[in-house]
Amino acid sequence: MSGRAQLMWDEAVTGYDFGPEHPMDPVRLALTRRLVESFGLDQDVDVVAAKAAGESTLRLVHREDYIAAVKAASVDPRAADGSYGIGTLDDPAFAGMHEVSALIAGQSVGAAEAVWRGDALHAVNFAGGLHHAMPGGASGFCIYNDASLAIARLLELGAERVAYVDVDVHHGDGVQAAFWEDPRVLTISLHEHPRTLFPQTGWPEETGASGVAEGSAVNVALPAGTGDAGWLRAFHAVVPELMAEFRPQVLVTQHGADTHFEDPLAHLAVSLDAQRAVQVACHELAHEYADGRWVALGGGGYAVVEVVPRSWTHLVGIAAGREIAPEASIPEEWRQEVFARTRQLAPVRMTDGRWPVKWGAWEAGYDPADRLDQAVLAARRAVFPLRGLLA
Repeated sequence: MSGRAQLMWDEAVTGYDFGPEHPMDPVRLALTRRLVESFGLDQDVDVVAAKAAGESTLRLVHREDYIAAVKAASVDPRAADGSYGIGTLDDPAFAGMHEVSALIAGQSVGAAEAVWRGDALHAVNFAGGLHHAMPGGASGFCIYNDASLAIARLLELGAERVAYVDVDVHHGDGVQAAFWEDPRVLTISLHEHPRTLFPQTGWPEETGASGVAEGSAVNVALPAGTGDAGWLRAFHAVVPELMAEFRPQVLVTQHGADTHFEDPLAHLAVSLDAQRAVQVACHELAHEYADGRWVALGGGGYAVVEVVPRSWTHLVGIAAGREIAPEASIPEEWRQEVFARTRQLAPVRMTDGRWPVKWGAWEAGYDPADRLDQAVLAARRAVFPLRGLLA
């Protein structure tokens, strides 16, 4: 197995563009790629452009009629009328939509193949993580569900246990739905509570198909306003124990940056430094329980200058084995490019000033009257006994 990580990248993924008024601005991908370059991380990873996912691959998750609808809208966006979720405010149709969506999916599938076959120990596709797309429809800015497709490809290649950990602010509903009846896939999502945020799913009681895969879906529904200490406490109170019990052969993680306190579309209060801490934890869990096999994806994130590029550059550095220090200064050439592209002032350091982030371990005790601890308890009580663990 190669010790080097792969960074999946094709400049054409920036063509995933819902229009100038849409919050999912592809500049966030271009700026991340340039920041990775500015820190010289290209020297520590193999940059690979995988081919687009073909129809047979897309059908591992998506229905044939839905793929046909995406292709039709891709040719004539004006004809999209909201059928299959295409042509809505969240998911407007655009020319070439099928091609670029399949290309992003192909990067995640390629990452999964590289890690499974031993061509790379870790692989990152920060253009991916489009976790809301359903087998038969677009949803929440997502056309094809690359995370589900990567997992489905791993199963096709012979994997018997794949763990998926999603720390996007929104529930990873599409991935949960894709594997609801499959006990080979353990999906864990930490997200803002469905009472206060799209997609209004991800309740702790959602635990997998009854009698078939009970306990294979885990949902930690966090109260709005949760900050660094609570977010990290919840992660560490749930994820490591489940990894130890499940012993995945591959860990797939989704790192939506929209948990950040500056993100305009949600209500958590997490810093860049806490996001980095969870990225480090995922890397460690992959080595402890999955022989190091780690596929790391991007996801949401709509503070496209201030947050997303820094968060995912940290992710690439961690996967590459060359972590960027939180206190590192951001190269001036990147800051100039940000201003030229966006007319916004770029951040100057790779931290929000909260490193090292402190949090209280669950094992030291919990407060049943605390809203964060109630959320953790609800998740543990719903799933842990189904997996033979103490809640």
